Amino acid sequence: MNTPPIELEIRKLTDKINYYNEKYYQSHISEVSDYEFDQLLKQLEDLEQKHPKYKQPDSPTARVGGTITKDFVQVKHRYPMLSLSNTYNETEMREFDERIQKGLEGQPYSYICEMKYDGVAMSLTYENGILTQAVTRGDGEQGDDVTANIKTIKTLPLKVVGDDVPAYFEVRGEVYLPLESFEKINQEIEGENIERQIQGKKLLTPLANPRNAASGTVKMQDSSVVAKRKLACFVYDLLGENLPFQTHEESLEALKRWKFPVFHNNQKCTNIDEVLAYIKAWETKRFTLPLDTDGAVVKLNDKMQRESLGFTAKSPRWAIAYKYKAETAATILESVTYQVGRTGAVTPVANLKPVKLAGTTVKRATLHNANEIARLDLHEKDTVFVEKSGEIIPKITGVDKTKRQLFAQPIIYIKNCPECNTPLVQNDGEVAFYCPNDKSCPPQIKAKIEHFVSRKAMNIDSLGGKTIETFFDNKLIRDITDLYQLNFQRIRNLDGFKDTSTNNILKGIDASKQQPFAKVLFGLGIRYVGETVAEKLATYFGTIDAMMKASVEELAQVPEIGQKIAESLANYFAEADNVARIQALKKAGLQFENQQVVKEILSDKLAGKTFVISGTFDNYGREELAEVIEQHSGKILSGVSGKLSYLLAGKDAGSSKLDKAQKLGVAVISEAEFLEMIK
Repeated sequence: MNTPPIELEIRKLTDKINYYNEKYYQSHISEVSDYEFDQLLKQLEDLEQKHPKYKQPDSPTARVGGTITKDFVQVKHRYPMLSLSNTYNETEMREFDERIQKGLEGQPYSYICEMKYDGVAMSLTYENGILTQAVTRGDGEQGDDVTANIKTIKTLPLKVVGDDVPAYFEVRGEVYLPLESFEKINQEIEGENIERQIQGKKLLTPLANPRNAASGTVKMQDSSVVAKRKLACFVYDLLGENLPFQTHEESLEALKRWKFPVFHNNQKCTNIDEVLAYIKAWETKRFTLPLDTDGAVVKLNDKMQRESLGFTAKSPRWAIAYKYKAETAATILESVTYQVGRTGAVTPVANLKPVKLAGTTVKRATLHNANEIARLDLHEKDTVFVEKSGEIIPKITGVDKTKRQLFAQPIIYIKNCPECNTPLVQNDGEVAFYCPNDKSCPPQIKAKIEHFVSRKAMNIDSLGGKTIETFFDNKLIRDITDLYQLNFQRIRNLDGFKDTSTNNILKGIDASKQQPFAKVLFGLGIRYVGETVAEKLATYFGTIDAMMKASVEELAQVPEIGQKIAESLANYFAEADNVARIQALKKAGLQFENQQVVKEILSDKLAGKTFVISGTFDNYGREELAEVIEQHSGKILSGVSGKLSYLLAGKDAGSSKLDKAQKLGVAVISEAEFLEMIK
């Protein structure tokens, strides 16, 4: 059957533009002018719009973006994305090497050394040479499908061609925002803020750091906005069934042949001294790279040897990450401002004279709390030492008192809330100061609503921080209950809201009514009640009414719910406003009791017994063991304590858990002993 001429033309244009893209981004060669390239791309876009059925799976128009993704689908990883063990010194690196030697029983071996990139881990699936799916690391077992956004990265091939390309393979890599792009975006924000200041509008918040910016960009809903941010990627691993590569070195060479962006200074090392030399050389050279790095990764080269060494519960035994010490710079303290969080905690922030640190310009640093200001003995215009070690914003580690100005005044922590002027309070045994005005302090209210709609709570992803702020400023919401009183007309009357966006918000709010009880409980924002605690409470009590009737003593009896959490819950339920809030949310249709799930109970042999599981086992995975314990009426705890009945320990059980169990007199049993108990 003859191929239609229009399809041939689209294919020809697709191949030509992809060729020019490859030359530019892989070989740094411009074979055509920007104008000619843009004209070809425009021609292809027009043809695809008129004849969408002929659009190629590797079409370069995907690089421009335009796909709108409202919900990121969760995808289970075929191969789990495990984390690496960390080390910070030469001694521990040599100990790692000794473990490798011992495990390989005298076999010769080599390492591959790579940089540890500070970005967003990504798994890329290719089928028949075509990029079909891009999934974030997530929790290591499953992540979010962000394919449309990742296709905008011009250094990643949408189609792989070669005689040795497998029918199916996965590539692991790190998506990052280049430092140049990060600085440029922040410069644009600063420029816009000048205009906004003149017009009396709210100022935009600059991007905190490249890593957070990359993470936020990857999860944007509009891929055309993602394309403008110019994300990039380095790939570092190749996975698949029956791949023909025996070593990691061969895999990396294959990825290079297939035009993937592989770091150009990876190095094969035949002994630990060569590894340490690589680590030392890149401690300073890494600041010449276009992205943030915080260490080096050392991996055993031979894949069969990797297989023989295997994994612990969380990380491979054949790889390790060496983390560099944080870089320090000196700069001037310009001022101290204060931020109010969801719980009312007031955090001081140092505003600094801009200084280059680890490849980025630092303008702010956290001061943590009043004690930290006192410990540093901070004075106005002090010369301070700033350290960047992976925090959202860097921290001040010291003061150069030899440069302190004469008559400089000490920095005194504020007495009143910077937002509502309420006198601050400090709870017994805590270093933080709080604004107690949780009912009308604006940043507290907005933060509570943002927490309520967040993904781990009510998951109303159509309501972002800016939308909540707009609703708050226009007096549409003052509490989480107000979300369920919103209607089409009230939202649509606001500037910037169209029919589609208004309907999406209302649909999201309505869908949140189906979120399970544990999510609602977490969303209430009760102090000390995190996601895991909320799940345990919801499971134990079953309904909010039963929980509200419970005494402090009864609340504290819930496994892993101590006195502190129990008192916080009792205090929350004792306030009439909180009870009224729960009743209003009930009336709105939210779930305040567990849906009945019938669990298969095989026996009561473990009734009244509690277990902690640690290590790996021959017959079961840890989740399967937990299920077996519950089927025989036992309960699972997450930590070793005096209340624990048994520590079920497999291979490589955590040494800290074993030590604690021994000290507390908790019985430690093997898998065989456990199976005998339920026989």
